[in-house]
Amino acid sequence: MKTCLVVDDSRVIRKVARRILEDLGFEVAEAADGAEALSWCRVMMPDVVLVDWHMPVMGGIEFLRRLRLEPGGAAPKVVFCSVETELDRIREALDCGADEYIMKPFDGEIVANKFALAGVA
Repeated sequence: MKTCLVVDDSRVIRKVARRILEDLGFEVAEAADGAEALSWCRVMMPDVVLVDWHMPVMGGIEFLRRLRLEPGGAAPKVVFCSVETELDRIREALDCGADEYIMKPFDGEIVANKFALAGVA
């Protein structure tokens, strides 16, 4: 079973994402910020990371930059999930190594489509 790490400071978003991802057949882990997510990845690298942009302690972009420097950190597919809708911000996430980008709010169909585009669904 593929694993997905959901990284968002909103417990509600993590819960919604968990339900969608479990329905898609993923084993789901959660982290409330980028620092917690990076620690989790150092123990067990997930297949996919669904990550928010704005979080306390460490935001999504910084997490992504650091993840890609970790041993095995190039392997996970990373899908940003954010309220950021500016093309420059989306481009920044993709340029930093994100594989796909989902704008909030999202639903199961959007997640399934984006994960398919990233090659993980």
